[in-house]
Amino acid sequence: MDRRGGNGPGYTTIVGAGENATILHYIENRCAIADGDLVLVDAGCEWDHYTADITRTWPANGKFTAAQRKVYELVLATQKHAVAMAKPGGTIDEIHDYCVKNLTEGMVELGLLEGPASARIDDSTYKKFYMHGTSHWLGLDVHDVGAYTQDGKSRPLAPGMVITVEPGLYIAKDAEVPEAFRGIGVRIEDDVLITETGNDVLTKMCPKEIEELEQLTR
Repeated sequence: MDRRGGNGPGYTTIVGAGENATILHYIENRCAIADGDLVLVDAGCEWDHYTADITRTWPANGKFTAAQRKVYELVLATQKHAVAMAKPGGTIDEIHDYCVKNLTEGMVELGLLEGPASARIDDSTYKKFYMHGTSHWLGLDVHDVGAYTQDGKSRPLAPGMVITVEPGLYIAKDAEVPEAFRGIGVRIEDDVLITETGNDVLTKMCPKEIEELEQLTR
C-alpha cells in the first residue's frame, strides 16, 4: 500500500475466508484459506491523508461453485445498479432501500427466505443475511464526518461528496437454508465520487466481474 504515494492502510484490514467471510468485521485471522473458500478482503490505503475503502470477494481456487456464483451475481447486479443511483439529487436512503428490495427478492428466489419479499422486508427478516447499511461518507476517515439527514429527510447527494456503495450477503454456516449456500459471504464495495453529471467510480480499476476474478485467481 505504499506504492504511488500511498502511506499504509486507512483502517484495520478485514480478511475473511469461508464462513469467516460472513462475519462483518472479522480481523482475527485465525484460519487458513481452504480450497473452495470464497475470500473477502475489505482494505484501503491512505493517500495524502484521504482513505480508500474497497471490498472484493473471489474464489480461492479460481472457480466459483454454482451456489457461490448465484450469490455473487445477485450482489454484483445489485451493487452495479446502486452505483448508478449515486448521483446529484439522489440519497443514501434511496440507494439502501433499493439494495434491500433487490437483495430480498433474490433471497426469496434462491430459497434463503420464504416470500413474499415485501413481507420479509416489513418484518426485517432479510437482516439475517444483509444486516448493514449500503453506504457511508468517505474522506479523511473511513467513516467520515457528515450529516446523513437534512430538514428531517435523507440528505441529497451533491457534487464533491464521496460515498461507498457496498451491498453484501452473509449466510452463516448454521443458517437454515439449502446446504450449498451455507457459509457463503459476499460483499462488493466501491468508492463513488458524486459529480455534476453523475458519478465517478474511484475504484473502477479493481476487478469485480466473475470472469475477471476467475482468470486472475487461477
